[in-house]
Amino acid sequence: MSINAKPYCADLYQRVIKRNANEPEFHQAVKEVLESLIPVLEKHPDYIELGIMESIVEPERQIIFRVPWVDDAGSVHVNRGFRVQFNSAIGPYKGGLRFHPSVYIGIIKFLGFEQVFKNSLTGLPIGGAKGGADFDPKGKSDMEIMRFCQSFMTELYRHIGHDMDVPAGDIGVGAREIGYLFGQYKKIKNAYEAGVLTGKGLSYGGSLTRKEATGYGLIYFVNEMMKARGLSIEGKNVLISGSGNVAIYALEKVRQYGGRVVAVSDSGGYIHDPCGIQVSTLKQIKEVNRQRIFEYVKYHPTATYHEGCSGIWTIPCDIALPCATQNEIDEKSANMLVANGCKVVGEGANMPTDLAGTKVFLDNGVLFGPAKAANAGGVATSALEMSQNSMRLAWTFEEVDARLKDIMVNIYKNTSQAAEAYGLKDNLVAGANIAGFKKVAETMKAHGVV
Repeated sequence: MSINAKPYCADLYQRVIKRNANEPEFHQAVKEVLESLIPVLEKHPDYIELGIMESIVEPERQIIFRVPWVDDAGSVHVNRGFRVQFNSAIGPYKGGLRFHPSVYIGIIKFLGFEQVFKNSLTGLPIGGAKGGADFDPKGKSDMEIMRFCQSFMTELYRHIGHDMDVPAGDIGVGAREIGYLFGQYKKIKNAYEAGVLTGKGLSYGGSLTRKEATGYGLIYFVNEMMKARGLSIEGKNVLISGSGNVAIYALEKVRQYGGRVVAVSDSGGYIHDPCGIQVSTLKQIKEVNRQRIFEYVKYHPTATYHEGCSGIWTIPCDIALPCATQNEIDEKSANMLVANGCKVVGEGANMPTDLAGTKVFLDNGVLFGPAKAANAGGVATSALEMSQNSMRLAWTFEEVDARLKDIMVNIYKNTSQAAEAYGLKDNLVAGANIAGFKKVAETMKAHGVV
């Protein structure tokens, strides 16, 4: 039976917009996936007939709750917490927690939707979810963050478990926050379930390489993508937006491959150093001192600081790695990168390029590694942490790193092959969506209407 999938997807997208009003990030994520899947649905109309498409754009569960906490001055504040458990077809829900004032249900829904396909691409048995709160950890004391995390977990604990839903970190949630969350969970449950959270400290079940995983994985993916075209990172000038874990460890791995990172950024502005950004200085500023990026110029006189983080994309480069936040590269920035000689883009953040920017890159033959494939190293290593917790083992850094590299190489291969199989050679955006979707869809078929 043949079916005209294009009007079906257009109609489904309009229903998604109507049902999820005022959630533009979620709309954007759904639109990209649905457009990629049109050739798949034409070959497999049963995905429509069995309601797979209707189900895959609707979360299995959305949880919203209040988070009251007390600051150091004794004042009470109330934030809003979220957990969207999007799809558990191939395994327990898995996805990070984001603490940032921009967080609302639409952001969490978009992140959870993307996580479904990203987790599928890893080849590991994990479903997709995301969570967080509109809490801003910046400027808060350790005790304030601890009290917030304890209040957040006092509600969240009833919705998670090592075989149910396993959160991790994201923006604003690092090892400190995970520690406070785990401590509260352990206290409430009166049980030591190490596998209930990932990104833990090494002393209580964390995994070596987890901090480095997303950044390293991004470069493993980009390197594989370039190798397929006979290209190399060695000798290339690279831009990396952001200066958190993803950016820092992407920078570290780029240097190991012989590339030169000439600019990094934070939410206030960016540093440009034609001689190359020094990863040791960046680690000191961001990981140890928790300072803003402009401090970098005090240590390196060849570097200059510029206000406005979007300006980083005006610097000529060979490779651009957006590792900060969603939609940081728009059509204008994408055109600027292309005009200035950029030939490769690898997304280290979640959906950092908007739809118009993505079209610019694809239309101009830029090698483009989409986030759900290129930044899957973090969740892949989180799943490896779950495995270690289940087996009561601790693998070496080298063991985890080798597994991570294998996973990222396989993600590239599967993504590339899926694109080519549907007549979309070199379109890794479509390839990632297709490869991630088909595994989930086939499993949903096998489970029946549930």
